Amino acid sequence: MTTAGQAVTEPVRRRRSGIPTPYLLLLPGLAWLAFFLLVPLVTLVSMSLQSGSFATGYRLTFAFGNYPEALSAYLLWYVRSFEYAGIATVAALLIGYPLAYAMAFKVGRFKYLLLVLVIAPFFTSFLVRTLAWTTILSDTGPVVGVFHSIGILGAQDRLLATPFAVICGLTYNFLPFMTLPLYASLEKLDRRMIEAAGDLYASSFSTFRKVTFPLSLPGVVAGTLLTFIPAAGDFINAELLGSPQTYMIGNVIQSQFLRTMDYPTAAALSVALIAMIIVLVAVYVRRAGTEELV
Repeated sequence: MTTAGQAVTEPVRRRRSGIPTPYLLLLPGLAWLAFFLLVPLVTLVSMSLQSGSFATGYRLTFAFGNYPEALSAYLLWYVRSFEYAGIATVAALLIGYPLAYAMAFKVGRFKYLLLVLVIAPFFTSFLVRTLAWTTILSDTGPVVGVFHSIGILGAQDRLLATPFAVICGLTYNFLPFMTLPLYASLEKLDRRMIEAAGDLYASSFSTFRKVTFPLSLPGVVAGTLLTFIPAAGDFINAELLGSPQTYMIGNVIQSQFLRTMDYPTAAALSVALIAMIIVLVAVYVRRAGTEELV
């Protein structure tokens, strides 16, 4: 027969005798991250410090000069990538926020239908969705025809193979990544706070500006990060919807890896892109002041 004191101390003794359960539960995820994130990242950094050629082979020589050479040669592509990604992120926010707001507050039971419609593009390939935009924005497509008829475009103007087409593709493809975090943030708001603002004679606009939007900032920050980060490194939209004059840094990295076979330069460009995005994200999150994401 065991006493009450023994019954209480027995689980404690078992916890102290081995690895705590929470750490055991973390092991599969940590192993996955180590194998598919840490190892490739270390390999990429190592490759960026190599020298040689594809014909003679590459060897690690700690060639740190690869970074300034790559950055000086392709700085314009970095600027263009961040510009396109920033515009697409703002456009996705302007489109996604009203949509998420309507799903959270206005459409009632139809919000589940709208959620399905937001997620539905994921049922098809990213490549197929982007190729569809080549038809939509083609010179003989409906959009160009309407723009010609109302005078927005001249007779010789076009939309395909322009920055506009690339930004449209980025906005469309990453819009769900903006809408879903916004909806999740708006859905969990305490409705009593919004009602209290109305009871204090605040207008609808004032309630949104001082209550709803500040409380939804975690969703705004999460959505903008989930949109901007993959958009900055994307190359499919610029490849299919743009031209060599609209290529982004992802296109340069792809070309260096698969066509030029200049692996050190491609790796240096990739590592530099990762570092730039990390710095931008850190500054943005700190400036946004959302404690949930810091």
